[in-house]
Amino acid sequence: MSKHDVVVLGAGLAGLSAARNLAREGVDVVVLEARNRPGGRVEQTELADGRLVQLGGEVVGPFQEAYCGLVAELGLTLVPSFPQLPGEDTCVMNDCQVVGDHFPWMSDADRASYDSANEAFGKLAATVDPEDPWSHPDADRLDRISVGQWLREAGATPNAVRARDVSMLALSAESVERTSLLSDLRKEAAAGGKGFYDYEVWECLRVAEGSASVALRMAEELGYRVRYGAPVTSVRVSRQSSRVTTSTGEQFDCSAVVCALPVGPLRRVAIDGVSRERLASLDRQRHALAAKVVFAYESSWWEDQGQNGTMYFEKGVMGGTWPQREGILSALVPPERLGAFLATSQAQIEQDMLAEMVEAMGERAAAPQAVFFRRWGVDPWTEGYITSWRPGDVTAVGPLHGTHDPPFYVCGSDQWVAGYMEGAVRTGRGAARALLSDG
Repeated sequence: MSKHDVVVLGAGLAGLSAARNLAREGVDVVVLEARNRPGGRVEQTELADGRLVQLGGEVVGPFQEAYCGLVAELGLTLVPSFPQLPGEDTCVMNDCQVVGDHFPWMSDADRASYDSANEAFGKLAATVDPEDPWSHPDADRLDRISVGQWLREAGATPNAVRARDVSMLALSAESVERTSLLSDLRKEAAAGGKGFYDYEVWECLRVAEGSASVALRMAEELGYRVRYGAPVTSVRVSRQSSRVTTSTGEQFDCSAVVCALPVGPLRRVAIDGVSRERLASLDRQRHALAAKVVFAYESSWWEDQGQNGTMYFEKGVMGGTWPQREGILSALVPPERLGAFLATSQAQIEQDMLAEMVEAMGERAAAPQAVFFRRWGVDPWTEGYITSWRPGDVTAVGPLHGTHDPPFYVCGSDQWVAGYMEGAVRTGRGAARALLSDG
């Protein structure tokens, strides 16, 4: 048994951010991590030529100030990402394949309908407080209906609705038919409420040294305070003294617990001493179950064909791709397609996905230098990707979302829909701040 001021559960961006801030204030903190590495849903590897490959989270936007500020503190560098690259998008639809920006497969009437819905969505998002969406006078109704239903009620054409669904597939979010309107409004309100999800707003920056370097540098700072191979099995919370137990039987007594575990794995942890309302709020949160695949080529040869590497797939296994850096394309397998992905052998799924790449870009796509798979949706320590909010979920989770029950503090990407790396850093630092102010 060991004693500490604070035990942090999880060494992802949220847990490391919380622990780093606490340690800098002289708090005796220990971080318990199930894996043998830090970072959670950020991870990287290196090709033989020195290029870093991001296997998890990659990109951010300038409005994500907590993450961007942390990058600067750690001596890392933000540089432009894929939206600034030359070339045009590629759309592989059920009935056509088109290269061009702004949904080139749509008619002028469809595009006008889409633009009108985009403007209306932005105006509605501006009425939502991203920190307190429950205070909106129409919160219940906005949460009960899906984005798809709202689009149709707003007069969007079928192809305009289709365009939003294809965009959601590319993000590996839930379909517009299974996404709460209030949740999507809240998300865009956090980004300034200008309209539908825009890569130029959300994904225009990346860390030149690799996004996983953010976690690696924080873990290096924390040093011995991070304990790897230590899955947490139970937490007993008390204002007198709390106790955290790992799968190896180790016990850690402490004055406070910071929980930075994703909500999926958290369900396997026995928690005592936390209100039923808090646990119910956490339990109601969902993850979009997705996978990521990365294709590494010698160069970005697709630019010579007028393609920028950003692709949308209405059919097949992939939902979308984007270039993470020179010659490297990231792809996401959305929740709707994960079953087919997981039911297929490794060799066959790689062959299937390369065939999709060939269909979109030509025969040169058939011969990557390397292909990397990360099945985040079934990884036992994440059980998902971004938070998924189905109709009714925002009000069911309720205003307890992102708050604390001292001495039990909650943080993590699930607790803030402002980009999951931003959410992790923002709430991790917020939990540390709240704990320090509580004394």
